[in-house]
Amino acid sequence: MSKGGLFSGILVALLTSAVMAGGAQALPIVSAPPSPSLPDSSGAAVEAEPIKTATGTPQNPFMADSPFSNIHNDSWMSDAYPVPGPLGRNLTTSSGAAQAGICSSILFDSQGRILTVCSSTVAAPQARLVDPDTLEVLATYNLPNAPALPDSKPYQNFAGGGYFYLDNLGRIVVATKTDHLFILAVDPATSQFELIRDFDLTPVLDPAADRISSALPDYKGRIWFVGKQTGKIGVLDKKTGRIKAIELGQSIQNSFAVGKDGIYVATDRAMYRFGLTKGGVPKTEWKKKYANSGIVKPGQAEAGTGTTPTIMKGGYVAITDNADPMNVVVYRTAKKLKGKSRVVCQVPVFRKGKSATENSLIGTGRSLLVENNYGYTDIFADGADQVVTEPGFARVDIRKDGKGCRKVWTSYAERAPSVVSKLSTKTGLIYTYTRPPEPSGSQGYYWTAIRFKNGKTAWSKYSGSGFVFNNNYSGMALGPNKRAYLGVAGGIISLRDN
Repeated sequence: MSKGGLFSGILVALLTSAVMAGGAQALPIVSAPPSPSLPDSSGAAVEAEPIKTATGTPQNPFMADSPFSNIHNDSWMSDAYPVPGPLGRNLTTSSGAAQAGICSSILFDSQGRILTVCSSTVAAPQARLVDPDTLEVLATYNLPNAPALPDSKPYQNFAGGGYFYLDNLGRIVVATKTDHLFILAVDPATSQFELIRDFDLTPVLDPAADRISSALPDYKGRIWFVGKQTGKIGVLDKKTGRIKAIELGQSIQNSFAVGKDGIYVATDRAMYRFGLTKGGVPKTEWKKKYANSGIVKPGQAEAGTGTTPTIMKGGYVAITDNADPMNVVVYRTAKKLKGKSRVVCQVPVFRKGKSATENSLIGTGRSLLVENNYGYTDIFADGADQVVTEPGFARVDIRKDGKGCRKVWTSYAERAPSVVSKLSTKTGLIYTYTRPPEPSGSQGYYWTAIRFKNGKTAWSKYSGSGFVFNNNYSGMALGPNKRAYLGVAGGIISLRDN
């Protein structure tokens, strides 16, 4: 599901220190005891191994340049960067403590500054402008707040900023907890946020019963949005303010993917492609149910897919299902098929009784990468600091002739509790955030790089320990400055080569 880890906890308040003015370094996040007994770093620096098969993602003309437009990088939701990340040379970590709220999506403006929206259980969601070098918070804007809905777990509620995107003018477009759509810009003269537009979507959404999971533009500039609780599929015309919507009566936990030919949405029951009628009303162009055990596995938000759909070149779109073991499922995107089945393949990944994911697949060329989040738990639950998730990463490739798929490799060397992992096609590394079993009892977190080619771990670097270093579904980000970033309960952390 790609979830941008939304919610910090009470301990963040202990770290909220005023950030020093004048461009100074933000105060660091302080690890909680006990200290880890595992090495500070392992593995070694690697040479880049560029991936020859390009992702193939087209540029959505109404979004900021890929790969810096949303938590999943582009409108295909590829989670792949055509820019380099760290290679492991004398790795240096840094952190910036900030007020309550995990910054789940970390994006970058034309000046390379971080733009993010940070959500919390104890404060209103907040848009922030952050210095990418010092991690100093330069500007903030408080978004509307509202109580969580009764059926929504606070640490898994993505309404109010978990998903947002940057438009083609570099502005934040974010759905609020009050079912409005805000467009925020940073004033070039003052470097402060200003509200440019406020679209009221409550004519088709009741804030007391439904919240927007995500909103994204299609290739003609119309903004599509989905309602989590009722499965509303809506379209906003920015010029006229007209809103058209239909209701599926199914839950939509995650974001969706936008192609030139259609909108791809996964509910808790089925995979859909949507288009528009002549009157501009969303319509189902095809629908396919997926295997579902009906079980909310540990680490899942609901009994359904945990993934945002990932579009791939060649006419494919992929998700994971909720079978046991979980499958990577690939579909043909065409509106109508002649002599071919909708499903290309269903490939089981990880061990029976121990497979689940709540993060989007990574897609590049004909390859898909999946991580195992089975066992992740509520960060506020008793004993949560002692929970270690099941290991697992796997790569599944669609065959060249489109007749099925094959599992290229599976690795059980690393455990990624909840991060939206990312791939750099320039370095050939998968960047993730792991928490290995710790003999000392420490809750230690590590930056980790895995080779795309064979699934072997290249290197790991200690980030910090304790609740404040838990990312809780937030997304890894690679910046234009070759650094990696991640939102955690205590603020933002970063990693760079030296």
